Amino acid sequence: MAASATRLRRLASAAVAVTACGGAVLLTPSVSSNDRASGRPTVESLRQIINDPSAVVPSRTLQESALISSKSGPLDILVVGGGATGCGVALDAATRGLRVGLVEREDFSCGTSSRSTKLIHGGVRYLEKAVFGLDYGQLKLVFHALEERKQVIENAPHLCHALPCMTPCFDWFEVVYYWMGLKMYDLVAGRRLLHFSRYYSAQESVELFPTLARKGKGRSLRGTVVYYDGQMNDSRLNVGLACTAALAGAAVLNHAEVVSFLKDEGTQRIIGARIRDNLSGTEGQEFDAYAKVVVNAAGPFCDSVRKMANKDALPMICPSSGVHIVLPDYYSPDGMGLIVPKTKDGRVVFMLPWLGRTIAGTTDSSTSITPLPEPNENEIQFILDAICDYLNVKVRRTDVLSAWSGIRPLAVDPNAKNTESISRDHVVSEEYPGLVTITGGKWTTYRSMAEDAVNAAIKSGKLSPSNECITSNLRLIGGDGWEPSLFTVLAQQYVRMKKSDGGKVVPGVMDTAAAKHLSRAYGTLAERVATIAQNENLGKRLAHGYPYLEAEVAYCARNEYCESAVDFIARRSRLAFLDTDAASHALPRIIEILATEHNWDKSRQKEEMQKAKEFLETFKSSKNAHFHDGKHQ
Repeated sequence: MAASATRLRRLASAAVAVTACGGAVLLTPSVSSNDRASGRPTVESLRQIINDPSAVVPSRTLQESALISSKSGPLDILVVGGGATGCGVALDAATRGLRVGLVEREDFSCGTSSRSTKLIHGGVRYLEKAVFGLDYGQLKLVFHALEERKQVIENAPHLCHALPCMTPCFDWFEVVYYWMGLKMYDLVAGRRLLHFSRYYSAQESVELFPTLARKGKGRSLRGTVVYYDGQMNDSRLNVGLACTAALAGAAVLNHAEVVSFLKDEGTQRIIGARIRDNLSGTEGQEFDAYAKVVVNAAGPFCDSVRKMANKDALPMICPSSGVHIVLPDYYSPDGMGLIVPKTKDGRVVFMLPWLGRTIAGTTDSSTSITPLPEPNENEIQFILDAICDYLNVKVRRTDVLSAWSGIRPLAVDPNAKNTESISRDHVVSEEYPGLVTITGGKWTTYRSMAEDAVNAAIKSGKLSPSNECITSNLRLIGGDGWEPSLFTVLAQQYVRMKKSDGGKVVPGVMDTAAAKHLSRAYGTLAERVATIAQNENLGKRLAHGYPYLEAEVAYCARNEYCESAVDFIARRSRLAFLDTDAASHALPRIIEILATEHNWDKSRQKEEMQKAKEFLETFKSSKNAHFHDGKHQ
């Protein structure tokens, strides 16, 4: 604990220095003489840079300048797409000593990567298919995902944790079947096991999960089997990847869209991209970024990027949708999830505690690709009905705080003759010279997907990395030295200074809920946020019942490339996903703080409010669901 306090005190002094300068200072990490001689930092110096508590990411202006300057000396790799895989590619390549740029049309994690199930899992269903279908390919997927599951948790311990998941059994055959299956899941995990699965009696089960039904539809609960998978704060993990890549030397730029590719006139090889900065005004400033290889990591939009290179490219993406709803915390206990392995149509339904609320959802169903997918009311009702069968309380539509849909880009071989080629694994291909596409896979395996994509890019561009991939043992920003007890240091050493409605500055306690939230969301950098809350009178909560502080808006604008109100309510904080109504009420204050940080005029503030409200309309909470003839539409 003393070590934690010392580390945080060091961080405090750095945070005060940054705060005093309005967050505009760029601290250049120290580089050894050997690094200067080679022109590239060593692996150890990179780790020191990333884990330096005083390091600040380069400003967005500097990042854009680095991309523009690639005309005089091309980047090694330009990544298109700022989701988990794209940011993973940027981090992997930068830590190999390559010159890297990344552009994202909207914001980091704005698509699939922020709309996941929040689970880091090996795939229990895939194991079942592997055993009963004698499918070695499925078994390899499970082995690989379980290996990566533990790695993700270790690399970002503040954002990820193990979560016990309960599977109810209503006859003794189910008890034996699920117990044996989940013991096999433990066995396959091997040294990467999180915790052993075990059986609980019916009485023990309802003590652990009070809302679990003991009887229903002529059935009696015989017990449950509890196993462990991982859980994460997905978009904050994605933003952490982007910021870590930036500290490692990558030029990452959100709200920057690729409008066309640059090609060598002689060989027709792709040598860069024309990029539009969507924050530079109504028309958008355009510039060229040059690179030896372009990596297409655009998720569900991979095909549209591929068609920029070759308009006749065959589709690679088979889009699949997963709908999720958020319910109050009383539906599930803190620290225990519920997995229903088979519903009436064969899909899996889950209920998981997440950030103080309950998240419930389904697995894949077919969909079409759209920038802002909206959940279908039938899907929402299906989830409510499915979980109702297993609970002893009524599940009400009026309790839905937020509902959203995410698109998973399942990969398909463009040369295959049937849809049996759809893969749950990822696919790396180079159909057009200079354009490497990575798609498919899942959040859990983002790191190894990125590694495969960088390997393919190195081969394509004949690049010369200074070292091998090191991301399997690289803590993300805020993760190195983090301990679960760090929140106590925040609670003990900080207050939340805030302005009352009358403008008077009054102190507030850095209570346990706020301290735990800051520790979990920002890791060892939480004290920077606490310093802003204390020194700049930004300690007030943004929404009643939620631990998000005004200081976080300022911190994210200065240190996490938060460029819009939607960036904050959806990705830097999770307010839009947790409670649509609360996010809507918090918007005026969020926009006011961002306006101060980014010098927005009244017109821009009005535009931000309009865009944010339109965004929240796609989250079908009970407050903004549409009714027709007495029914939801």
